[in-house]
Amino acid sequence: MARICQITGKQLQRGNNVSHSNIKTKREFLPNLHNKRFWYEEENRWVTLKVSAAGIRTIRKNGLKAALAKAEQNGLISIY
Repeated sequence: MARICQITGKQLQRGNNVSHSNIKTKREFLPNLHNKRFWYEEENRWVTLKVSAAGIRTIRKNGLKAALAKAEQNGLISIY
């Protein structure tokens, strides 16, 4: 599976390292992803998601059901 948050859609970004002499070399910025289990109250089961730290905050703020519904609507996950 790719390095993409299943809730927010955050993924790998590319940019430059810039040295003191202003020489630029390519680099990658990785998202802060974690495999985390969430208790899905409506179905009485655990759901394992690959989420970023921002995704965890989104789930805590809006609730798991709303976050999963929005992620499915955006095409980030198909089944959980």
